[in-house]
Amino acid sequence: MIAETVFSAVSAAGLGIAAVTAYRKRFLAAVRIAAYSLVPFGLVMTGIVEWAADTAFSPTAWAGFGVLGAAWVLFATTRAVERRRGGTRKERKETRGATQSDAVAPAASAPSLGPGKRPAARPAAAPRAESADDFSDIEAILKKHGI
Repeated sequence: MIAETVFSAVSAAGLGIAAVTAYRKRFLAAVRIAAYSLVPFGLVMTGIVEWAADTAFSPTAWAGFGVLGAAWVLFATTRAVERRRGGTRKERKETRGATQSDAVAPAASAPSLGPGKRPAARPAAAPRAESADDFSDIEAILKKHGI
């Protein structure tokens, strides 16, 4: 009830300011002020102000906002875990079924890890050129730049 009174008083004051502005021959500004001052009055007439005041002072409404927040946190957590695991439950189940059947051979006592690949033998290191040859290139570059 108090909110509706305050909003109506603000609208009346705004219309008064608009009238004074129009009296001073600033019609465009007066119309803009009148438009802004009619917004609170329109909100009072539609009942939005009463609804907002009832919601702001209602413990049930705040509990509802808390429940909505908790639901949002749960959804966000499950999405993060799902992304981290890689896909939906159905995709993980299909992947798990495929890897478990391929991992163990029928007659094997231990899981097989697939065909083993041995690293190729490294070729013997080529004999390095003398270290003087390496430094001679560097010395030539430094002399070229005057260092």
